[in-house]
Amino acid sequence: MRRALLAVAVLAASVLSALAPSAGAADPAQPRLDAAAWYLVGPDGAVLAQRASRRERAVASITKVMTALVVLEHARPGDVVRVSPRAAGLGGSTVYLRAGEELTVAALIRALLVPSANDAAQALALHVGRGSTDRFVALMNEKARELGLTDTTFVNAHGLDARGHVSSARDATLLVRHALGIPLLRDALSRSSVTLPGGREFETTDDLLRSWPGLVGGKTGHTRDAGWSQAAAASARGVTVYGAVLGSDTREARNDALRELLVYGLRQYRRVEVVDRGRVYAEAVTGYGRPAVQLVAARRVVRTLRAGTGLVERVVAPRAVVLPVEEGRRLGRVDVYAEGRLLATSPLVAAETVSEPGLFGKARWYATRTLDNLWEMVT
Repeated sequence: MRRALLAVAVLAASVLSALAPSAGAADPAQPRLDAAAWYLVGPDGAVLAQRASRRERAVASITKVMTALVVLEHARPGDVVRVSPRAAGLGGSTVYLRAGEELTVAALIRALLVPSANDAAQALALHVGRGSTDRFVALMNEKARELGLTDTTFVNAHGLDARGHVSSARDATLLVRHALGIPLLRDALSRSSVTLPGGREFETTDDLLRSWPGLVGGKTGHTRDAGWSQAAAASARGVTVYGAVLGSDTREARNDALRELLVYGLRQYRRVEVVDRGRVYAEAVTGYGRPAVQLVAARRVVRTLRAGTGLVERVVAPRAVVLPVEEGRRLGRVDVYAEGRLLATSPLVAAETVSEPGLFGKARWYATRTLDNLWEMVT
């Protein structure tokens, strides 16, 4: 009997079954926003909504995210920058830098991204470019190519309107998504205020950061050519989506459009339990009249999935096992696939111990089987 059971035990049974996440279906209605262009991607990189997303247009101070990226690649946060008169005299949004004063790179990056200071952008560009903004802008364009921002060309470090200084809703979204993966930039893009030496305190230009808890962080922009624009990320229930709206007519319209876009994206995803630790995935027969061994997942696995995603489950387990079997013994595997891609896997283990009967128990089982067989022959 032991030899027969062992032979069966090495034969794996594969079971395929279609699953669906225990969440509602994806919202089919695409958002219609008060903006010239927009773009939205999910945590898996899926494009969820877009309009004129590759059209080149001015993006104003969203430019400063690239400025910060390039600065951090060529300078340390603790490096000291002496403000040039060329930076101190720059107009528009400003933190009133004074020629000759010294601030760290980190402080200037916060001034660059929180109150969107043009003078901080110029000071950093001149520092990294060794006195040449053209040299710095060349580094910005090189970084844009590296990141795959194919709709983007920079002419300056601050984003003020200039001929040929363009990007797109898609590129702005990818840029901010990349920046939010860098701790110093994520911190700056999520700050509601910044304080500079001398007690100078400035509020963020990002209204949603103060009014909507779902916003992770982002960068605003506004000029005559760009309109009111912003690229940002939002998070809820362990899901983060990234988007940009460009060219709204008013500040309020931009805020409403961005929030609507990001909320739409968040509604498309759910956290789904794709491997359930409390579920019996298979049973393996034993012998000698003992109960079958129930196989359960060794661990629970949760994944972020777009609502309505079809799942395929593959269970590999023995049809029979040799006694004794101890609780927790690995006896199989469950694999879960989404659109042909392996999404999760977990070992299958024995849910409880099933002992092997002793000599008397085996003898009784054989006797019972013999009597049953004789009775069947007689009847």
